[in-house]
Amino acid sequence: MGDTVTLRGGAKMPKLGLGMWKAPKDVTSSVVYEAIKTGWRHLDCAADYGNEQEVGLGIKKALDEGICKREDLWITTKLWNTFHAKEHVQLACEKSLKDLGLTYLDLYLVHFPISLKFVPIEKRYPPEWTHDPDAAKPKMELADVPLRETWAAMEELKAKGLVKNIGVSNCNCIALMELMKETKDPPAVNQVELHPYLTQERLLKFCDMVGIHVTGYSPLGSPSYVTIGMAGANESVMEEPLIKQLAQKYNKSPAQIVLRWGLQRANCSIVPKTASVNRLKENLALFDFSLSEDDIKQISALNRNRRYNDPGSYTEREFSQYWPIFD
Repeated sequence: MGDTVTLRGGAKMPKLGLGMWKAPKDVTSSVVYEAIKTGWRHLDCAADYGNEQEVGLGIKKALDEGICKREDLWITTKLWNTFHAKEHVQLACEKSLKDLGLTYLDLYLVHFPISLKFVPIEKRYPPEWTHDPDAAKPKMELADVPLRETWAAMEELKAKGLVKNIGVSNCNCIALMELMKETKDPPAVNQVELHPYLTQERLLKFCDMVGIHVTGYSPLGSPSYVTIGMAGANESVMEEPLIKQLAQKYNKSPAQIVLRWGLQRANCSIVPKTASVNRLKENLALFDFSLSEDDIKQISALNRNRRYNDPGSYTEREFSQYWPIFD
């Protein structure tokens, strides 16, 4: 399908993955099936996305038809904030495995370095950000679970063979440094928001120094956030004159230029999302051309430090004073 990246420990992960965030349940299984049929081998999932069962159905259909074998696929999913306590980590992992119809995960990530009050699976799943949406004033409730406790439980999952590789998501340099003091098995991956309006150069350099691979989510920037009121309709990086100019230069679409930049500039992997079969094919066509170093620098210069996925902007106002996650 294209290039892979070698993670800490030797596993080879496809650099291009299909993100399942916001994939509607009624089309998710067909999108996953068509993606695998088209050539995608890396699926990026999460318990919080609420569609792991549908992803599993798509995987099953592809495997049943012999399109590929399980070992040809790379399945990533994520531990949600309400399952950070050591007694809940395996519970959450096993729920994801059951929903996905798998016996192991290729990569399991701590979704956010934020611990929330436990919500039993039978009460509400996925739990999302609020503790009790039926309460008069639904409110996020933080839990006092240090990341090192969660990470120790993640290491146990790896030792038991339930997951092959473990990592984190939405971690800044400070969170990574603190975690690495407490473990002999550092994260293999840190998945963070990356696009031309948010280049995160210092974080990339730090992760490279300590051997943590970086995966960029929302690699096209604002499109996924416009419909949920977290981005303006006029914020599209693909409308930038530079991006349009480079699309003509390389005879590619603006989206392909932005995605190629995401792959090439720091040997990152990316997880774009789409429900369109045509876009599935288009987004795969990223390995038959390369951007020049000058073009990469010009695209990087579009940086605005514009973060769309900031929990402090869509959870309780007091959240940021408890955990300034991106400061």
